[in-house]
Amino acid sequence: MIEGLPLVAHNKPFDEGCLKAVFRVYQMDYPGYEFYDTLAASRRAFRYLENHQLHTVAAECGYCLEHHHHALADAEACAWIAREIL
Repeated sequence: MIEGLPLVAHNKPFDEGCLKAVFRVYQMDYPGYEFYDTLAASRRAFRYLENHQLHTVAAECGYCLEHHHHALADAEACAWIAREIL
C-alpha cells in the first residue's frame, strides 16, 4: 500500500529500522523506501531549541501535541513538522 510513497519519521534510523525488521520477520525484500527525517531537518532549521524531541519541535511549528507517544498523534505531529520544514 505504501510502495512508491515517500515516508517521513521523526528519527528516521529508529522508524526505518523497525520497518526493516518487520520485512525480515516476514521474509520480504525491503524495497528501499525514500525516507525523510524531521528530526535531522529540525536540527538544521531550529538550532536554537534546547532539544529536538518531537513535542518540542511540534510546538515550535505551531502544533499542539497533546497525546505524545500515541501513534496517530505522533504521526500527525510529524506530518505537521514535515509540512513546515521539509
